[in-house]
Amino acid sequence: MNLFDTISNDIKSAMLAKDKIRLEALRGAKKEFLEAKTAKGADGDLSDEMAVKIIQKMVKQRKDSASIYAEQNRPELAEKELAEVAVLEDYLPKQLSSEELETAIKEIIAQTGATSAKDMGKVMGVATKTLAGKTEGRLISETVKRLLN
Repeated sequence: MNLFDTISNDIKSAMLAKDKIRLEALRGAKKEFLEAKTAKGADGDLSDEMAVKIIQKMVKQRKDSASIYAEQNRPELAEKELAEVAVLEDYLPKQLSSEELETAIKEIIAQTGATSAKDMGKVMGVATKTLAGKTEGRLISETVKRLLN
């Protein structure tokens, strides 16, 4: 079963359980999936890789919204966004710890033969493809910068 079908089934479960937060988060994900499937130039199929990218984008948006709500002294809205983040993160692959990320990037640096910050683009190209879905791009970038300097 692919991610699209899994989320569709989990929407039904959330409805039966009357879990409003879970239901809202999953409906939002399904809406994004349907838009991606029917977008101009799309072939009508949604791969799990694309679905993971969509969910990652949604998680990032909700975290950003939560921080804005917290700054504006709206804790109830921030809590709702963070609750949706928790639901969506269940559908992402296991995220790498900082130690695992550093080890993976050291291997990539060795593979590419990078020696200085000038080689960052080369390392980032390989790292973002290899580690897609396993961690945030910002963390990859920060770790590569730190290790190459």
